[in-house]
Amino acid sequence: MLRAARLVALVALLPAAACGSLAGTDAPRVPSGTWGGDRIRLYVTSSGAKIEYDCAHGTIDEAIVVDGTSRFSVAGTHTFERGGSIRSGKAPDRHPARYNGRVVGDTMEITVTVADTNRRIGRFMLFLNHSARLMKCR
Repeated sequence: MLRAARLVALVALLPAAACGSLAGTDAPRVPSGTWGGDRIRLYVTSSGAKIEYDCAHGTIDEAIVVDGTSRFSVAGTHTFERGGSIRSGKAPDRHPARYNGRVVGDTMEITVTVADTNRRIGRFMLFLNHSARLMKCR
């Protein structure tokens, strides 16, 4: 009888143990490294990314985790730049941004939108370990 009770308890605990082990696994993330394309460079790390454009720069302030369809949607910032000298004491033209995209192998498509104005900055194609073609503002 004691043996049967232990078996019932063990069977009851198996689903909980399985769920616990899944909770500890990492969700699929965009591979770290340099992603480059026309007018954009993305430095991806395990905790986010830094972005450089022709006349802007930005950040992704969270890990880039993809879902079951290889898509992601993450928050960050977008800072507009201007050519010429930067005035001392002038605040950067920084805005919250949304980065929506999809990764298939070593190819990423990303759409950048400034969140507070709903202004779409653009849609970009990037490739892992590929040089970016940037033309910085002067």
